[in-house]
Amino acid sequence: MINYVWGFLIIISVICAIVTGNGQGVSSGLMNGAEKATKLLITLFGVIVFWSGIMKVAEKSGLTGKLVKLLSPILRKIFPDVDESSNAFQAMALNISANLIGIGNAATPFGLKAMAELQKNNLRKDTATDSMVIFVVMNTASMQLIPATIGFLRDSYGSKEPFSIIPCVIICSFCALCVALLLAKGLNRVKSWK
Repeated sequence: MINYVWGFLIIISVICAIVTGNGQGVSSGLMNGAEKATKLLITLFGVIVFWSGIMKVAEKSGLTGKLVKLLSPILRKIFPDVDESSNAFQAMALNISANLIGIGNAATPFGLKAMAELQKNNLRKDTATDSMVIFVVMNTASMQLIPATIGFLRDSYGSKEPFSIIPCVIICSFCALCVALLLAKGLNRVKSWK
């Protein structure tokens, strides 16, 4: 449906530009937009490759195992029905670790692996488990300590202090995570009570 909306908006915009004699603006806008999109893609690609490589090195060196142990007391309370030694738990811990340092794009493969592992243990394959719902909520709220991707983007656009937003990001993401978890847990209790 949204494709039709975008298509309609683009067609109407081009027709209006031609009718008002501003066709040159459309063509220059297309070229400038394509150039900016390509530059952004290259910047993001570099950041994703760099942090994915760092996470792979951390995984091979055993650092991720230490991260899992560090996060396990908290994650056990949030996900009591997920076994700590399972692949799902480890993938969840790695995903959350990557999100904490602001590399959500590098966290995505771990998140997908965690959801696949959680689905294997799901008795009702057509319904998400409580752990799956909480995990998605945590990823959506995305608690961050170091907003690496945003910092790199701000730097590429000429910010003098690209990481000056860290205090604001920590406060906002912590509040969002707390509210999201409280709502998810509360709605889960309402569902269980019914």
